[in-house]
Amino acid sequence: MSTEAASSNAVLLIGRHASHWTLTLNRPDKRNALSAALVEALLAAVSEASAAQAPLLVLQGAGVNLSAGFDFTGYEAESEGDLLLRFVRIETLLQQIAYGPFATLALAHGNNFGAGVDLFAACRHRWCAPQSRFRMPGLKFGLALGTRRLASLVGESHAYSLLETTASFGDEHAQRIGFVQGTKSPDEWPALIAQVSASTLSLPPEGRRLLRELTRSSHRDRDGDMAALVASASAPGLKERIRVYREESARAAHTP
Repeated sequence: MSTEAASSNAVLLIGRHASHWTLTLNRPDKRNALSAALVEALLAAVSEASAAQAPLLVLQGAGVNLSAGFDFTGYEAESEGDLLLRFVRIETLLQQIAYGPFATLALAHGNNFGAGVDLFAACRHRWCAPQSRFRMPGLKFGLALGTRRLASLVGESHAYSLLETTASFGDEHAQRIGFVQGTKSPDEWPALIAQVSASTLSLPPEGRRLLRELTRSSHRDRDGDMAALVASASAPGLKERIRVYREESARAAHTP
């Protein structure tokens, strides 16, 4: 038995199956950038999945990629308090996925940036299509989002190097440092989802709960991640830092 969100213009499509729920980011025209509406839709869906005791949550993106990260559209008209709240809601989403009562599988393809990469990194199982790329430029405008989670995945040295240079890295490097488990083309994803679902359900519910509880970071880390995010985003001049970062990125994109 499964149900799928019916609205073609929904920012999030939800597939509800007995073995897993699939959440498909559905803003392909914006490369699935995380607007406030999309983040709230994801938070509601994750809460619903938790209440329904879904065994496995699968995250993927419609169109050319998983996610281009934070949606900066119209940020100039928002107050710094509004922007702070949006980043807090993203960190809340990342924590609900990372610490939720379900297994998680993220499937990435194309070019993925910032908070979209953090969303991917919050999941336990992480696979990508060949030629996928990732970049986390948040520290360019002084934002601490997902830093500790990245370090726990790939080690402090690799995380430091990636975040210091904010360089884009591809699927081969991602697999080499443990950021992804492997690569599979999108036409292989249904079989992968079935495989992860079967592995998840091979344990009884209590066994799955113990596995999650005993192999993840402590609640102290959760509090520290949120505190670091709030401190960095609430420092005066957030909008100016974003403006400078975006202008520099635009210039770099047009430099031969």
